[in-house]
Amino acid sequence: MKFRTLDELLQLCEAENKSISEVMIENQAEESGRLAIDEFAQMKQYYEVMKEAVHKGLTENTQSRSGLTGLDAQRVMKVVEEGTPALGGEAGRAMAYALAVSEVNASMGRIIATPTAGSCGIIPGVFISSQERFGWSDDALVKGLFCAGAIGYVIANNSFVSGAEGGCQAEVGSAIGMAAGALVELHGGTPRQAVHAVGLALKNTLGLICDPVGGLVEIPCIVRNGFGAVTALAAADMALAGVRSVIPSDEVIQVMYEVGTSMPEKHRETAKGGLAMTPTGKKIMDELSKR
Repeated sequence: MKFRTLDELLQLCEAENKSISEVMIENQAEESGRLAIDEFAQMKQYYEVMKEAVHKGLTENTQSRSGLTGLDAQRVMKVVEEGTPALGGEAGRAMAYALAVSEVNASMGRIIATPTAGSCGIIPGVFISSQERFGWSDDALVKGLFCAGAIGYVIANNSFVSGAEGGCQAEVGSAIGMAAGALVELHGGTPRQAVHAVGLALKNTLGLICDPVGGLVEIPCIVRNGFGAVTALAAADMALAGVRSVIPSDEVIQVMYEVGTSMPEKHRETAKGGLAMTPTGKKIMDELSKR
């Protein structure tokens, strides 16, 4: 890749008068040795999987094998359709879609890890609900995935996207930043605004631990995907309104790395701390061990 930081990515965009997605598509094709059109076609297939996961999560039985989770997306969607969500319909829909994909993952369905399975619902939740709201084409959303991918590439190479390495801030936080930056581009914002959205989003999840109850990607992972989708919408709106990340986004990414490396091991996907070690969490783990 011709960039390693968000600042370098931004400089490329501004020097070549291109969007983040355009720069990423070109760089991806160059690195893979494949035609840009082939890279685009593959990403389009990934987007179809995301749409299928949303549909499945809203219409089929998503009870997990553990029995701990399932069907919450459908419960939230019922409230959205009844017109009574406190969030409002559009944010509520994004939240429901994010929950749907995450529940499909927990029930052993097919998802796209963006950037991980534990955070797989955030980008589909934001993208698909926004597409329905604004009437964007599939091709526009696929370009958005390349924009999200560029952001994820920078985060992965300068910090973490793995909960085992850096806590949930690395999984859910990264997905929120990726979704927020891409949504800014989809709305016609500048690359600079998209980069600010990343910093705004990541700041809000710094220090978030990874504490899966029973070691399963279910509690609290699924609900964090729902909350994450809403946070991404907020970060994108702030950036589009002209709100800046006063701490440069690359520096925020570095802070995420520093926080992750100093985080106790028990708070990094070991199920030895946080919610996993509450009385109820321990009870659940004990019951699971007896099955």
